[in-house]
Amino acid sequence: MHDSSDAAPMHRCTMRMRVVSTPSVDLALTNCAFCSRDDFQRFKLPLHDFGHASVNGQLVSNTDEVTVKRYELPQSGFNLVMVHAELDFHSKGKKNETIDATIISKELTKRFLGQVLQSNQKVSFEYLGTNFVFTVGSVIVDGQLEGQGSLGLLIEDTVWQFGTASNSGIKIVNQKGGPATNLFKSRDLNIQNLGIGGLDAEFIDIFRRAFASRVFPPQLISKLGIPHVKGILLFGPPGTGKTLIARQIGKLLNGSEPKVVNGPEILSKFVGETEKNVRDLFADAEAEQKSRGDESELHIIIFDELDAICKARGSTQDGTGVHDSIVNQLLTKIDGVESLNNILLIGMTNRKDLLDEALLRPGRMEVQIEIGLPDEKGRMQILGIHSNKMKENSFLGVDVDLETLAARTQNFSGAELEGLVKSATSFALNRQVDLEDLSKEVDEDNIKVTMSDFIMALDEVKPAFGAAINTLEMYRVRGMLQIEALSGNFKKGEMLIEQLKKNEDTPLITCLLRGPPNTGKTALAATIAIDSGFSFIKIVSAENMLGLQEPTKVSMIIKVFEDAYKSPLSIIILDDIERLIEYVPTGPRFSNLILQTLLVLVKRNPPKGKKLLVIGTTSERAIVDDMGFLKAFNVHLEVPTLKPTDMVEVLKQQNFFYSRDIDNAVEALGSEIPIKRLLMLMEMAILGKEGNDADAIRQGRQKIDIDRFYDCVRVLNLSHEPRSMHFTEVV
Repeated sequence: MHDSSDAAPMHRCTMRMRVVSTPSVDLALTNCAFCSRDDFQRFKLPLHDFGHASVNGQLVSNTDEVTVKRYELPQSGFNLVMVHAELDFHSKGKKNETIDATIISKELTKRFLGQVLQSNQKVSFEYLGTNFVFTVGSVIVDGQLEGQGSLGLLIEDTVWQFGTASNSGIKIVNQKGGPATNLFKSRDLNIQNLGIGGLDAEFIDIFRRAFASRVFPPQLISKLGIPHVKGILLFGPPGTGKTLIARQIGKLLNGSEPKVVNGPEILSKFVGETEKNVRDLFADAEAEQKSRGDESELHIIIFDELDAICKARGSTQDGTGVHDSIVNQLLTKIDGVESLNNILLIGMTNRKDLLDEALLRPGRMEVQIEIGLPDEKGRMQILGIHSNKMKENSFLGVDVDLETLAARTQNFSGAELEGLVKSATSFALNRQVDLEDLSKEVDEDNIKVTMSDFIMALDEVKPAFGAAINTLEMYRVRGMLQIEALSGNFKKGEMLIEQLKKNEDTPLITCLLRGPPNTGKTALAATIAIDSGFSFIKIVSAENMLGLQEPTKVSMIIKVFEDAYKSPLSIIILDDIERLIEYVPTGPRFSNLILQTLLVLVKRNPPKGKKLLVIGTTSERAIVDDMGFLKAFNVHLEVPTLKPTDMVEVLKQQNFFYSRDIDNAVEALGSEIPIKRLLMLMEMAILGKEGNDADAIRQGRQKIDIDRFYDCVRVLNLSHEPRSMHFTEVV
């Protein structure tokens, strides 16, 4: 390097200089820049016979002009305590070579003593006749772990830690202490940067259990006497991010490209071909472990839909035994006589219960992480990830409140939140489309996804594990009447909700609403559930199982309970228990399979951290008691028929009668009546007489004719008469 002829010195410690070749190859391997004696005096440090200079630009070639400045070393806190260096051959295509870490450490310290090393710096050197290069990774300077771009002075006590570049062919031996892995491509494992939201705790668990041991040198792990984890199982509801985590783990790691296997793809119609497909997945890992031993890189195999090929042995009746053979072959490769230590299997499934138990024991897929529905903080992260580009490009409206959306999307999975963002975007884009002229140019500047778009999207995208509010509303079309006969039970239901929410020792409450038909038991159960605010509410009704076979009904009931266990607070309504178990008085006959299933599920506590309220309704108390079902519920609430005082309350609230007619109407009803029958009577009276304006009556502008009401009462009293008379009277 010499002074540029066209550029004068800018400062006595700074000048422009031109790059030229070194006089000999040996000088090129010293990590030093050489200049004339006169120029050297400008960079010489005071009171020292040596100098340090910084060059603007790391990669230079002949004839390049660079700015060179004198670099004055700090007085203290600059010595390198440790250097992590990645070794590689200077020229590619070299054969495998084993390097003793202790010897190479002494050699490098001797050659580069007193030099400043910086993170990401590449240094060439010759060792035993071969040219190598090491890349400085992380460094520790006087006890401080420095990050990207840090630097320090190499001293005699500096500790070296070595890693090797992927597929370099270099094997490091006799290395002690400290991390010496090249497992991860990036030193930053911030999962927000990976596009994974709401899964912080799960990702940390995966790293701790599956990767922490692989960060340390193989020699250290060997001394500990523990093998690496070979298998991870990610299980949970669909759309929660299992495949995303597996894909991002594959991107994080150095080494060979992960092999991705969709469960059914590995199956073959030819005898023995399926087992061969399994063996082929492990062939590369086996070959490398034989050649490189502990220095072998990690081989990742990702199994999507693992339950499709690894069902419990003996559970399939296809007659071929292929599924059993797959499980046997897989177990042999993971944990057989010649088990591999350089593989990591990542399996994903929505149905962990279908997998063979032998696959899940320690030494195989021992790390089992449930990827559940995200909490509010997680939903906030996921919505931020999917709306980030909109925000960066000014397409997201300023009124969009992600916190509010996160609070309103209880039990949404990650995929459903993505669908919500897509739906909101579709409303915004649709505003810019002219259906009469699709060729019309779109005004991109006016595209804004607003909060109102997200509100409309909430009506369109419903969570699979959410509260079935629309279904429940069908059971209380007229709302909930505030009368004493019902409000007492409603308050008791509210108390049960509060107990479940606040008492940590109460994971399960079962409540039975019993009473005569048409007393509003289902409407009461639906109102208690809707007002609870629980994130998962489902109703199990015989109406939803019409035409289904007994085993299918059982599977549907089990699935509702399994889905409820995925949510922190859940309510299940078992409507008309006697109809669910297919009870009929002639015989008598009922489904013992459904009965036993319900008995087990109603008594079973949900998993730790989950809470469940089961509300049952029945009009056949004696029958349910005979079957032993009554004892399964720890709270019993009687839902009675209406007495005259209750009837007066209902008629006053409905405001369909003149005040003078209310007492007469109640007298005509008798001593008691179910509330649903009373409401039906009023509807008949509203619609039955010619000249009645139904809307005017419901709005209070017109009243029900009491004589017409008497006619309707007489019709209902003929309900035991022949069917033809009943229908003729109604008409």
